[in-house]
Amino acid sequence: MDTIQKLILDISVARRNYLDQVVQYNQDQAQWKPGSEVWNMVEITEHLFWAEQGGILGMWKSVHAIREGMMERTHESVHKDMSIEQIIERTWQPKEKVPATAAPRMGGPLTFWSASLNNLQTVLEAFGSYMRNGELRVLAHPHPISGPLDFHQRLEFLRFHIDRHRHQVRGLIIEMNG
Repeated sequence: MDTIQKLILDISVARRNYLDQVVQYNQDQAQWKPGSEVWNMVEITEHLFWAEQGGILGMWKSVHAIREGMMERTHESVHKDMSIEQIIERTWQPKEKVPATAAPRMGGPLTFWSASLNNLQTVLEAFGSYMRNGELRVLAHPHPISGPLDFHQRLEFLRFHIDRHRHQVRGLIIEMNG
């Protein structure tokens, strides 16, 4: 298995773990939240969809632009050779403000957002087929909070981000059942 396939598999496992966790809850439970400032399961799942869709599109546009000579191909970054966990530790505050493009805004059934998030795996795998291993350490489009990330780090971020919100949902469930 090459590096791209491994990164995509890691995202797939994170996605499956997340979806297996939320599928157990009905719509009323999925809309429960302990306070107005906390996202519920529907909002978290919608957010994951928008964030990942935007991330994949941004990476795809960046690879295309680099290959076409419309974007500089560079490997230099303040985060060079760092894992996504190290980058997040250095760049994120405990409670970050979500970019508007990734914010939950439409609502609706958890089943819709779960299916939509699940279907992004197909798009991600197509992107993985488009990528070349030699491009993984080339800088992609910057992350809105962490700044410059290479394609390897961007793919790691997708896995990290899903896992982060899976833990958030676990906290909601504990509080809901508490």
